[in-house]
Amino acid sequence: MINQFIWVIYPYLCIAIFIIGHLFRFKYDQFSWTAKSSEFIEKKQLMWGSILFHLGIIPVIFGHIVGLGIPAEWLSSVGVNNHLYHIGAVYIGSIFGIVTLIGMVLLTARRITKQNVRRLSSASDIIVNILLLVIVLMGCISTLWTNATTPDFDYRQTISVWFRGLLIFKPDVALMNDVPLTFKTHIILGFLITSLWPFTRLVHVWSVPLNYFSRSYIIYRKHKTN
Repeated sequence: MINQFIWVIYPYLCIAIFIIGHLFRFKYDQFSWTAKSSEFIEKKQLMWGSILFHLGIIPVIFGHIVGLGIPAEWLSSVGVNNHLYHIGAVYIGSIFGIVTLIGMVLLTARRITKQNVRRLSSASDIIVNILLLVIVLMGCISTLWTNATTPDFDYRQTISVWFRGLLIFKPDVALMNDVPLTFKTHIILGFLITSLWPFTRLVHVWSVPLNYFSRSYIIYRKHKTN
């Protein structure tokens, strides 16, 4: 029953909260749909932390989509064998994961140690920072340490298959039995932040100003006075 809850009920519950929470907040609380920037208080550490975090997290997310969403057999059919995938996932993925981790360390330290920033922060801001830091840390540990100490473990034949089963409402709990603890912790915390997402500043991710690139130029004209 514990395994059924952790690997079936809990993920679906988090996903349901994620969807319903976003719909509710967008309908009834749009004015708080913001990142609440604290740049005017402290800029230098925010700049470096934000650059490193975003520079690393985008490739990391893309790697998760490929690793979890695309079956190994599909990649093999287009010439990406296990060796090539291993190079990309472990070595390249580790580089971007460490970059993301450094960014999160800077952002979290800034959020906690800078007194004025901490005063401006809500409890959810601090929780999100710490939770993201732990998630990224566990991801790095899973990639670097667990893969090195447990070379026979293949998450593409266990975690990935289980995850795709979730998407089609046919999760196989047995696939998660022998998954290392570091991977399990990373997954559980990942679903946890998914459920918290609609109620935190993370919602600003969906407000990327894409129309900025297609909008008309703003023309300034000098006002002539007589």
